Amino acid sequence: MSPRHALRRTPRGHWILLFLVLPVVTISLLFEGWTTHEVDAAREKEPCTRPVPAAADDGQPVLRLDGDRIETAGMPPRTAALTFNGGPDPHWTPRLLDLLREHDAHATFFLYGARAARHPALVRRIRAEGHEIGSYTYTGGDLGTASTLRARMELALTQTALAGTAGVRTRLLRLPHTTAADTLCGAEWRAAQRAAAQGYLLVAADHKSRRPSQGVIRQYSHTDLGYREARALLGNPRMDKFSTVTAGLGRPTLTTPVGVTERLKGEGLLWAQTLGHAFTRAMAWVLGVAGVLGVVRLLLLAVFARAHVRRVDRLRPGAPRLREVHDPVTVLVPAHNEEAGIGATVRSLLASLYPRLQIVVIDDGSTDRTPQIVEAIDDPRVTLVRRPNGGKPRALNTGLAHARHDIVVMVDADTVFEPDALYRLVQPLAHPAVGAVSGNTKVGNRRSLLGRWQHLEYVIGFNLDRRMFEVLECMPTVPGAIGAFRRDALMGVGGVSEDTLAEDTDLTMSLWRAGWRVVYEESAIAWTEVPGTIGQLWRQRYRWCYGTLQSMWKHRRSLVEMGPAGRFGRRGLTYLTLFQVVLPLFAPVVDVFALYGLCFRDPTEALLVWLGFLVVQLVTAGYALRLDGERLRELWALPLQLFVYRQLLYLVVIQSVITALLGTRLKWHRMLRTGTGDQHLLEEADRHSPASAR
Repeated sequence: MSPRHALRRTPRGHWILLFLVLPVVTISLLFEGWTTHEVDAAREKEPCTRPVPAAADDGQPVLRLDGDRIETAGMPPRTAALTFNGGPDPHWTPRLLDLLREHDAHATFFLYGARAARHPALVRRIRAEGHEIGSYTYTGGDLGTASTLRARMELALTQTALAGTAGVRTRLLRLPHTTAADTLCGAEWRAAQRAAAQGYLLVAADHKSRRPSQGVIRQYSHTDLGYREARALLGNPRMDKFSTVTAGLGRPTLTTPVGVTERLKGEGLLWAQTLGHAFTRAMAWVLGVAGVLGVVRLLLLAVFARAHVRRVDRLRPGAPRLREVHDPVTVLVPAHNEEAGIGATVRSLLASLYPRLQIVVIDDGSTDRTPQIVEAIDDPRVTLVRRPNGGKPRALNTGLAHARHDIVVMVDADTVFEPDALYRLVQPLAHPAVGAVSGNTKVGNRRSLLGRWQHLEYVIGFNLDRRMFEVLECMPTVPGAIGAFRRDALMGVGGVSEDTLAEDTDLTMSLWRAGWRVVYEESAIAWTEVPGTIGQLWRQRYRWCYGTLQSMWKHRRSLVEMGPAGRFGRRGLTYLTLFQVVLPLFAPVVDVFALYGLCFRDPTEALLVWLGFLVVQLVTAGYALRLDGERLRELWALPLQLFVYRQLLYLVVIQSVITALLGTRLKWHRMLRTGTGDQHLLEEADRHSPASAR
């Protein structure tokens, strides 16, 4: 391990940042969803179960309630109070204000708090031009059917919004879904009593049958119809005065300035609503783009996988296999405390159908029985090289110095080869332009749910990706578990570098930049042991992801280079940046937004979109399993993978990116081996053995 990779501890502050950002985003979305789409079913007014009290049913539209005491009032003759419900509306409110100014008239605007927060400039204009402001609740929810908490929030948030937009509070209230005073019946009357207890003056409207010359309160909407009706009333020659509600009653205005504290609180609400609204709009686009890209990626993987199959089957001119390769091979097996699996690994290599082998096991300062197990294998093809612990790259370079043959295969010490794997792995090296070959890694310990998830990831993600990368000539990684190389290609790039924690990715990218081709041999199968716990998986993927980021940055100049290096850079690095870095960074927020859509928008639509994406994944996964000769019954674990495993990998990317941005060096994370890399291979052998058949 390079000393540079252990200079500082893994950063912890970014987790605080993440868990601060996500709650803010979540709260903003919940607030936006509540104010825009509503959770509480308060949109429709329930039928009245009992009439309004007789004391309030005298035709007067303004009501003051003080316990059991009811006072009503209306406009004097030839006086009209124009009131406008809802809004402000960016199209019609300015036209209404222009109309009122043209007639030198004033009116009362009963505003939605949510819309006031969205259009603060219009609220300030209403106030500046001398009009009166009343509350029409925050979202227009019916207070008669709303819960007590909802009703209080509707009124309180409206006051906060008005304080933030125009620096005022109001004690004028019009209940949504009501017209004349006699519509305040049943549940609406109870809502009116609760509002009056908070100090509100309730303002209804006169029946439309009442003549304007008798004195009226008219209510209009922020629409074309409301504009035309208001213009008609303003043109009535029998009217002497057009006033606000309180001015018409001869009372002081009930729209009053607020203090600094309330104003600051209101401005905070405006920022919250603006943030929530902007975020939902932005995330709608991000979710759409991410969804399209995700589906397109899956479809492209399937298309390129099919193209890869046709290319391998046809063996047309230019394909890598030109002759059968039987040249001797050196296999390098770096090992540090690998007693659980090193014996199975070496024995599987010795059982290979490829006879001309030199197996070099490099003991990298093991403190367990790893070297003793290797020494106990009595075969002249096996050589044990001991060295002090220095990390996998140094161990591989030590082994490379002991290699006697021109073809070098690198193998992890927890990997078990199938008998024909070595033979198949080296065949593409018949083509002189091929410098490295990636084999097909399969998960051995797949009994547990976590193992099955990783098995699906290997088959769908890694192997389908490798087929596509070969067709596009931009393979970014020859896995450490199974990879074949030309010795002169390795020496030409200086051996295995210690610059990154993903030495296999760094080495592969270096080969591309040196002008070599890297291909994929899907028939060369090796079985590997994957992490058995969430903690081990996290540490492994954290190292992989961080090392990949290091390698991408190290080889960024390939984007502008020519030849194989340029093709790799423009195709491979772009793909990795887009699909393995950028999109995962947005994934947690996208998941939160998906829940938002399920809760606040059309749940059926959200569910159908999710199911559609799942179907595409299942079809692609089924095709990948079929190509790899795996059983389709493993697909049952795929839907569950979307709820836990995917989020885990996304968080790994987030931590890795922030670690890289902070410039922190990450130490090597080693996995605890249990020697189960060949578990599935042994199960398959037992299943097909004559004894089991009997």
